Amino acid sequence: MSPYLKLLGQIFLRVAIVVAIGLICGAPFGHPALGALLLLIPYVLLQMRQLVRLRAWLMAPKRYFLPDAHGIWGEVFDLLIDLQRKNRKRKKRLALMLAEFQSSTAALPDGAVVLGDRGEISWFNTAARQLLGLRAPQDLGIRIPNLIRHPSFTEFFEQGDFEHETEAPSPLNRTRMLSLRIIPYGNDQKLLIVRDISERRQLEAARRDFVSNASHELRTPLTVLRGYLDLMDAEAQQAGPLGAWQSPIVEMRNQALRMEALVNDMLKLARLEADRAAMTDELLPAPALIARAIEEARAVSKGQHRFEHDISDGLLLLGGEAEFHSIIINLMTNAVRYTPPGGVIRVSWSQLDDGSARFAVADTGIGISADDIPRLTERFYRVDVGRSRASGGTGLGLSIVKHALEAFDSRLEIDSEPGVGSTFFCRFPVHRVQVAPGAAPAAIPNETRSGA
Repeated sequence: MSPYLKLLGQIFLRVAIVVAIGLICGAPFGHPALGALLLLIPYVLLQMRQLVRLRAWLMAPKRYFLPDAHGIWGEVFDLLIDLQRKNRKRKKRLALMLAEFQSSTAALPDGAVVLGDRGEISWFNTAARQLLGLRAPQDLGIRIPNLIRHPSFTEFFEQGDFEHETEAPSPLNRTRMLSLRIIPYGNDQKLLIVRDISERRQLEAARRDFVSNASHELRTPLTVLRGYLDLMDAEAQQAGPLGAWQSPIVEMRNQALRMEALVNDMLKLARLEADRAAMTDELLPAPALIARAIEEARAVSKGQHRFEHDISDGLLLLGGEAEFHSIIINLMTNAVRYTPPGGVIRVSWSQLDDGSARFAVADTGIGISADDIPRLTERFYRVDVGRSRASGGTGLGLSIVKHALEAFDSRLEIDSEPGVGSTFFCRFPVHRVQVAPGAAPAAIPNETRSGA
């Protein structure tokens, strides 16, 4: 029998006993029903009194207390008191856990901010107060974009794509750069992690200055060395004392040219990293620049590859010409280096249906494994070291593309399959795309990947 039916049976039994006693007491006087009623009314009033006490205790448990009682009400009161005691223990444990969590997060060097489903602040630690200037309780309940008023963070938060992090200056000190990352969890809640990366930025600036200065210092001796090697190469091709040294001189000259190309790429990369925020925005004739870069890539190919292109006329781009040229020429020459003779290189420049623009270079080359793709934009990283060096690659081309794209608020995407080929995508945001008057470039769906 279930506890519910058992309890219900006990109640009916008690009522039946009261009624039976009333009937027995009223029978000698000829009114058994009256006797049952006279006993039933006090019994019901007693139950109502206990019910009123229970309601008063439930409404204000600290003001009222549950009385001692017998029978069913005694069992109910005992169970409630036991439940209250367990809840108090549970509440103490939760309070202790919360205190430990707050003390541990308060000791973190990184800021932590708990956000609600609309981005409103629910809680933050000491580091967040120091990095973002948050105040309690004034800022609790305020949406975080209203306090971190920087375009990069506002766009990052509104887009809702939290796989990556963003950077923004501190609202308290604009010279302090912060890394901001949002981690969704629970029921539409979010955790904002704030980290001070000012020291890292200073170290990166020092590294860039060192690379730039060292590269500048190397250019002069390399120029002198290459000049003498050019003279010696010309002399070695004639009958003379240097004739026997022709092969070593040619090799030294080739290595000097490679070192010069490496120095130039290092200087270009250092300039892109240093002047990323200072890029001059010009309205670029992207179709003409791409067509010119295709001719340059043809010259590098020396007729060994077939070039195909699909360029939307009238689709212009807002940005720096030097940066855009670095992007397109590096991607094309990279395709030339890693595509065997007779392969096809396809270049496209088109507008997507959301208004953004996409530049893509596809080849039928050796392809790239999935493990190598995340590291392609690292400095000096090569999938095929021997092939890259034989073709004159410096290992900095895709790194230059990555940093140049950051100036355009864009990033590089790569699709590849070993033995089939690779496709490199650059998607430029809507605010950097313009359509020339009278031109209507055909839009393609965002999800289209093949046929670049």
